[in-house]
Amino acid sequence: MGRVEYWNDPDAPKANTLVPACGVLAVDDQGAILLQRRRDTGQWALPMGKMEIGETPSECAVRETREETGIDVKVTGILGVYSDPGHIVAYTDGEVRQEYEVTLLARPVGGALTANDEASEIGWFLPDELASLDIHPTMWRQITDYLRQRFPHID
Repeated sequence: MGRVEYWNDPDAPKANTLVPACGVLAVDDQGAILLQRRRDTGQWALPMGKMEIGETPSECAVRETREETGIDVKVTGILGVYSDPGHIVAYTDGEVRQEYEVTLLARPVGGALTANDEASEIGWFLPDELASLDIHPTMWRQITDYLRQRFPHID
């Protein structure tokens, strides 16, 4: 299923759903951040997906990370809750979602980088490598929030 993301776009369609999604900003021992290249947009993103009934946010984030990257993670904290009425995701099936994402902090504990039907590439990127990647502004916001916590001198 394809999707188009809108951010503060007056021409964006009106949202018809609000679905909780959970994901992680995973950091390895070298300080590199785990990202996946989405097949539907071609952009790099944190692993994240729709929460299922019966799951906790942590369980969802761990499951989605394993499914989308092949990496097993342990949740270590919370980065934030991101819900912006200006961030709209329109799917080809007619669903138009307002962003609602719980992003947790995590560290890798196993697994191996594995491309799949959702992600064409998976990688670990040091902070100085991120600027060369095509990352949606709402993902940049989350990554920047983390980097500001870790390196308070970053604007």
